[in-house]
Amino acid sequence: MARSGARLAVDRSVPGLIVKIGAYPLHHGGVGAIRSLGRLGVPMYAVTEDRFTPAAASRYLRGRFVWPTTGREEPDRLVTGLLRIGRRIGRPALLIPTDDEAAVLIAEHADALAGSFLFPRVAPGLPRQLASKQGLHELCVAHGVPSPAAVFPGSYAEIAAYAGRARFPVVAKNREAFVRRKRPAVSGTTRIGGPDQLLDLARDWGPRPGVILQEYLPREQAEDWIVHACFGADRAPLALFTGVKVRSWPPHAGMTACAYVVDNPELANLSAEFVHRIGFTGIADLDFRFDRRDGRYKLLDFNPRMGAQFRLFENAAGVDVVRAQHLDLTGRAVPGGAQRAGRRFVVENVDLPARLAYRRSGCRAPHAPARASGTELAWFAGDDPLPFFTMLARSVGPGARHLRQLRRAGRRAGRRAGTEAPLRQGEGPK
Repeated sequence: MARSGARLAVDRSVPGLIVKIGAYPLHHGGVGAIRSLGRLGVPMYAVTEDRFTPAAASRYLRGRFVWPTTGREEPDRLVTGLLRIGRRIGRPALLIPTDDEAAVLIAEHADALAGSFLFPRVAPGLPRQLASKQGLHELCVAHGVPSPAAVFPGSYAEIAAYAGRARFPVVAKNREAFVRRKRPAVSGTTRIGGPDQLLDLARDWGPRPGVILQEYLPREQAEDWIVHACFGADRAPLALFTGVKVRSWPPHAGMTACAYVVDNPELANLSAEFVHRIGFTGIADLDFRFDRRDGRYKLLDFNPRMGAQFRLFENAAGVDVVRAQHLDLTGRAVPGGAQRAGRRFVVENVDLPARLAYRRSGCRAPHAPARASGTELAWFAGDDPLPFFTMLARSVGPGARHLRQLRRAGRRAGRRAGTEAPLRQGEGPK
């Protein structure tokens, strides 16, 4: 069966490199990017925690670079490691970051990386500001984009004062990229039910808490929407897609488990206007929550890089955001076309528990179509099955224990040696 985008005029002389900082080997977004460009004949490379990650198992991967990082390394050492990888690839490659830390690193060290890699040029401090919950909130206020009410406490005393006046529940999130890896205050988005719980948690946050305390938008009165887009050097969208999140894991606060492509011109225009005002270029993944109480879309997150569920979205020409960026940065035209409304994206390993949780809660997404026009699975693909089976092996039994051991080993290696941890280039498919 012909794959989508098979006729896109990509430059196969320009490889792609998946860049990640931190230990999260079960990342379907990286696998999706490897497949998306690899199916078009683009040579694909990836930074991996070890030789046995799903990304490393893809038939479309030309080479892997084993490099366990933690996000606690000095930026100069991370840049040195990337440049070493660039020399091993031997020709300029498109950088595809899969986390905020990698996106921030690339933007802030663009001059050092420019000779070895291709990536969109953006104001050096903008990705860090967008990845920061406080920075994003300030940009929203400055440009009139709705966002949940938030406070950014600087001490335990400020948290105590807030606890006395806040309307609970509230949501706590880590405030900054990189800081969440070095000194995380919470393990992820955390719903806090009352002042006693808040004060108890805050005792472990240190003298300068790296958290944002945010208004809770009740799920019974809200809808979760996502926008994925790629913006050119003139800030105009090369590709822009909208969809609705049906389930997430953990429920209502975590990664996308199931989502649908749903046309939403209002949200598309809001996103494009905001991006144009702030001057962002490149791939972006935005999370909005529609608050039925006041009829406004409120921006929760702006990830200045591809999102893990980006393969949900394609236009009629077979263009997704990763393909759009490769075409644009290699001087090719990016074919336009309507998004493929009704498509569904399912993350197999987390959607089953999410289904059970959502069934118990009785929550549903009113804008999701009754029947999908097609389904994109995060892990399984008939032409590239090994990442799926590698994910299964690492998710259960000895594989899960091995994963925990690798994470601990990666953290120790990063603390000891930063980018001096071994870089090994693996062989691709024969």
